[in-house]
Amino acid sequence: MRGITNVTWQSVVMMLVGCLLIGLAVVKEYEPLLLLPIGAGCLLTNLPLSPLVGDEGMLTVLRHAGVDNELFPLLIFIGIGAMTDFGPLLENPKMVLLGAAGQFGIFLTLILAALLGFSRNEAASIGIIGAIDGPTSIYVSRQLAPQLLAPITVAAYSYMSLVPIIMPPIMRALTTEKERAIRMPYSQRVISKRTRVLFPIVVTVVVGVLVPFATPLIGMLMFGNLMRESGVVERLVGASSNEIANAVTLFLGLAIGSTMVGSSFLKISTLMILVLGLLAFCLDTAAGVLFGKLLNVLSGGKFNPLIGAAGISAFPMAARVVQKEASRADFENFILMHAMGANAAGQVASTVAGGVLLALMGTA
Repeated sequence: MRGITNVTWQSVVMMLVGCLLIGLAVVKEYEPLLLLPIGAGCLLTNLPLSPLVGDEGMLTVLRHAGVDNELFPLLIFIGIGAMTDFGPLLENPKMVLLGAAGQFGIFLTLILAALLGFSRNEAASIGIIGAIDGPTSIYVSRQLAPQLLAPITVAAYSYMSLVPIIMPPIMRALTTEKERAIRMPYSQRVISKRTRVLFPIVVTVVVGVLVPFATPLIGMLMFGNLMRESGVVERLVGASSNEIANAVTLFLGLAIGSTMVGSSFLKISTLMILVLGLLAFCLDTAAGVLFGKLLNVLSGGKFNPLIGAAGISAFPMAARVVQKEASRADFENFILMHAMGANAAGQVASTVAGGVLLALMGTA
């Protein structure tokens, strides 16, 4: 009976939210690897008098072990680096400009959030949702605004899963069918192993010197990629991108779900965060497409502006969506490799943007 007497309307609502996240993962298959454990963690946390969230409870231990010290997001970055092929970016380095343009929404949303009354650190944490990169959002918000970690994480991963739904209408609204049908020949250049190995080392050193706060993020991403491209540690690459990544994703989801306590989650600010995060995503996509249109003008009409939309960090989903839209205008149009280059650039740019925000906010 003690459990029943401790049920509150907030806990009931959050248990329903947990079930909703589980339903989206199972039925709609929206980011199931993370939304399912987040939903389960949310459900378990809001059960009345749940021992799992006590001082020695499993969910509390997981949060302290991997979220409070940013361990889990950094381990996931190693796995992402081990799975990412930066070859398309190396073959077409100018795509790095689109990766930078794809972060525009982060900073504009930061300003808007500050104007709406959020503190500087909270506004920066909300803006980073626009990176469309779950680990970066967790890493930045944990340092700047840990009290907003739960809604920011849910927003970041939810919008990642909705990339195929959110991006296309924006892309179509900002481009003509003629622009979407522009064909871009792709002549694959052979990238030497030396270049592939040097790339993660050089990027780590350059970014680490220019933006020291980004060193943990870019360092782990590039370390994973270095292992991949070295070709001498296949077992470590396999473990990083499979077993370790899967285990850490599971633990991270449960830990994040455990922070979704009804009394602290059900606030007007949570709804505002979700709306601002969506706005950041839309602005990133729009900025990328508009920059792509600029490149189209500068190239004399030879650059497909859709590629600009791939400059966000949602790799490789954004590139696939771009290819699908190009195929709708011309079913023989193949711009996937160009889009992959911009998408890989967005992966790097989002980590740099996270470091820039930490530097701007003066986090030690």
